[in-house]
Parts: sequence; C-alpha cells; structure tokens
Amino acid sequence: MPVYNKLVRDLIPDIIAAQGKQYMTRTLDAEAYAAELRKKLQEEHQEYITAAQDCEAVEELADMLEVIYALASIHGATEQDLNQVRHEKAQQRGKFQERILLIEAED
Repeated sequence: MPVYNKLVRDLIPDIIAAQGKQYMTRTLDAEAYAAELRKKLQEEHQEYITAAQDCEAVEELADMLEVIYALASIHGATEQDLNQVRHEKAQQRGKFQERILLIEAED
C-alpha cells in the first residue's frame, strides 16, 4: 500500500472506500493541522506554478483558496472576514490589475 502522509480533502477517504480499497488515516491535532495546511499550500502553489493550461491553473488556484480559507479559520477568521480584509486592503492600496512593476523608489 503506498504511503502518502499528506493532508487530503475531507471526502477522500469516502472516495477510496467507495472504490473498495483499504486506507489508513488519523486526525491531526491543531498544531499538526496548521503545519500540514502550510505544507499543502506550498504543494498547491507548486502545482499552480507548473500548470500547463489555464484550466489546470484555475483548479490549482481553487485548491489554494480552499487551503487559505482553512488557514484563515485556524487564525480565527471566516471566509467573510478574510474577504473583508482583502476588500479593505484593495480600497486602501489597490489591487494587482494594472500590472504595475515598481522599479525603484526613494527611501
């Protein structure tokens, strides 16, 4: 049986069982969960970076967003809280839509 030792989405064990396959899982404590979420975000980021097509990139972005929402939750924030902070920062500092690359600025 292959060993994965990685955080998976909640329904993955059910999907494996529905295929008639055996599996082993454990529930993480809060500290291990936070560490695994950070690793998962790095994994999803790497998959996004290497995505060859737009549809793959969008799937990886969706995976990253799911992990980000879970990370927000462990920091005491809801999806709505996170989006409110994002909105406030966009109002104060703008977004990333105008493709501005800052070359240099005085200290």
